[in-house]
Amino acid sequence: MEKNEVIFDINAFLKKAVEEGVSDVHLRIDEVPVVRKDGVIVKTNYPVIKEKDISHVLNVVLPKYLRTKVQAAFDLDFSYEIKGVSRFRINLGRQMGNTSLVFRIIPYEIPTFAELHLPPAINTFSRFNSGIVLVTGPTGSGKSTTIASLIDLINKNERKHIITIEDPIEFIYSNKNCIITQRQVEIDTVSFPEGVKYALRQDPDVILIGEIRDIETLTSAMKAAETGHLVISSLHTNDAIQTVNRIVGMYEPSDRENVRKQLAETLRACVAQKLIPMKNGHGRLPACEIMVVTPTIKDFIIKDELEQIYDLVKKGSYNDMITMNMSLLQLIKEDLISKEVAVEVSDNKVEIEQMLRGAYHGTGTSEKFNIQF
Repeated sequence: MEKNEVIFDINAFLKKAVEEGVSDVHLRIDEVPVVRKDGVIVKTNYPVIKEKDISHVLNVVLPKYLRTKVQAAFDLDFSYEIKGVSRFRINLGRQMGNTSLVFRIIPYEIPTFAELHLPPAINTFSRFNSGIVLVTGPTGSGKSTTIASLIDLINKNERKHIITIEDPIEFIYSNKNCIITQRQVEIDTVSFPEGVKYALRQDPDVILIGEIRDIETLTSAMKAAETGHLVISSLHTNDAIQTVNRIVGMYEPSDRENVRKQLAETLRACVAQKLIPMKNGHGRLPACEIMVVTPTIKDFIIKDELEQIYDLVKKGSYNDMITMNMSLLQLIKEDLISKEVAVEVSDNKVEIEQMLRGAYHGTGTSEKFNIQF
C-alpha cells in the first residue's frame, strides 16, 4: 500500500484493502494501520495514525444517529458503505483511553455454498419450515457469511417473508422469490428481543437474529421457533456440545430442565465452523461440524447426556452429520489443507493424530471419506 503524506484518506485505504482481499482493518492511535489477510495480521507501510486522523475517519464514517453518543460510549457497532466498493461493519472501542477502530469488510455479492466450499448438507437447512438453526464459531470464522448464503438460498428457492434483525446490518439482500425486511437495532428496533417480539406480528416465515447475546434474545428465539417460524442465528461457541451447554447454562439451575426440553423441541441443526488456511497459501476454507437434531439427539439433550451426542455425530453419515475432525480430514484428502495445520487447529488433537495414523476406525471417517495416508 502506498503512503499518503497529507491526511489519512480512509476511503482510499478501504478501497485498496478491498482490492487486496483484506478481511479486516485496524486503526489505532500512534500505530501504523494494520490489516488481516488470509487470517494473518499484516502491518502496512502507511504513516502512523494520529488522533486527528481518527477524528477525521469518524467524521467520514460515523452515522448521524451516533454522533451525540460517540464521546460517552466505550464501544459502538455500526456500518458504513462506499458505493460500488463494499460495505463495512465497524467497531469503535477504547484502549488505554484512546479510540480504536476495526473495520470488517462485507462484500456486496453473497457467495454461494459452492464458492464458500461449505458442505452441501447445510443446503437442506434452507428447507426447514420451523425451529432454530445455529451457526457457531469464534470471531472471524465466517459465521455471518454462511448465514448470508443460507438466507440467499431461501430467497432464491422459496416464497417467504424473511425478517432480519441485526446490529449492525451487514449483507444487503434484494428481493428474489422472497420479500426481505432488514431491521437494525437502535435504528429500526430497540433491541434483539424487541425486534423478535414485533417481527412475530409482521407475518414472517424466517427470522434472522444477527447474534444471540443474552437470555432475553434466546428466550425470544425459542418462542418464535415454537410458534412455527424458522429462526437462524449465531453464537460464539466452538462445537455442538458446547453450544447446548452454553444455551442451557444461560438459565438458572432451577429452570434448566425445562430449558433442555424446550431446546430439544426447537433446535433443528447446529453448524460449528472454523476458517483454515489453505495449503497453497492463498485464502482460507471452512471446516464444519454439523449436528442435525434427530429424535435420539433430542433425547440426549433432555437427559443431559451431551457426551453421547459427539459419539453419535462421529459414527457416521446419518443426516450428513460430521465432526470437526472428520471435516478437517476431508479437507486433507482433497489436498486443500496440510496435516500440520489440521492438528494445530483441532480441539481434539489426540483423536485427529490417531485418525491420521489410521488408528481410528469409526464407521464415519475412514469408510465415508476413504482416506488413506
